[in-house]
Amino acid sequence: MTGTTPTPVAFITGASRGIGAASAVALAQAGFDLAITARTLEQGERHEHGSFASNTRTLPGSLAETAAQVRALGRQCLCLRSDILHPQTVIDAIRQTERQLGRIDLLFNNACYQGPGNMQGLLEVTAQQAQAIYQGNVLTPLAAVQAALPGMLERGSGTVINMVSASAVNDPPAPPGDGGWSFAYPSSKAALMRMVPSLRVEHPGPGMRYFNVEPGFVYTEVMRANNFGEAAAARFKPSTAQEIAEVIRWLACAEGAAAFADKNLVYAPQLLKQLQQENRK
Repeated sequence: MTGTTPTPVAFITGASRGIGAASAVALAQAGFDLAITARTLEQGERHEHGSFASNTRTLPGSLAETAAQVRALGRQCLCLRSDILHPQTVIDAIRQTERQLGRIDLLFNNACYQGPGNMQGLLEVTAQQAQAIYQGNVLTPLAAVQAALPGMLERGSGTVINMVSASAVNDPPAPPGDGGWSFAYPSSKAALMRMVPSLRVEHPGPGMRYFNVEPGFVYTEVMRANNFGEAAAARFKPSTAQEIAEVIRWLACAEGAAAFADKNLVYAPQLLKQLQQENRK
């Protein structure tokens, strides 16, 4: 990124750990400056992340640690605490990014609701829990797009990536807690998936890209903290956060990503396998 070409800027929610943190590093390697957001600014903070019952056990990872990795690569990185249950905090972070870094070229709606209700059955999930799930997984990503997209459209280029889930389109193989899922979480991801087709129709352009990314199964720190064992995880042939981050980087940077511009769902493990095969040729 030299000469008069502005350095591209990526804005990532949920970047204190997992796919969000790995994607921040991968995009920094590709030449992006970063603005990263999450609840956990410093290691050791406690936040709700239980799937059934409340769980505020500390988790590894923080925005500060992600930022250190990004800055070690010579890129700028803003650490902005936000909470997707409070959309104004995300909007404020977007505005601060635009003021300090000048632009947002990539919006990655990666964060999702963490807390009781995610794995509750239909008769157990409360209205309050369902509302929180929809706020975090649908309404706040919408607010983020409404805040960041106008600048992209004004410049004539930009990328929006929404992290979705196969549970939005597949029937559960078992009840929640036994390898399946219930209603609230997957229905929120199904709603989020409908954003991308609307963006493509309402705001098309040769420089605009919109993607739904389905990461497959990634064994995360939150799953470990909620006692989802490694033996159970192995049944799903998990990908690593770093592998999914490679897909995010490719979609953000590669000319070939335009071939996926009309697909409703990018299945990350399948695309990663395809890219690895092409690299071996």
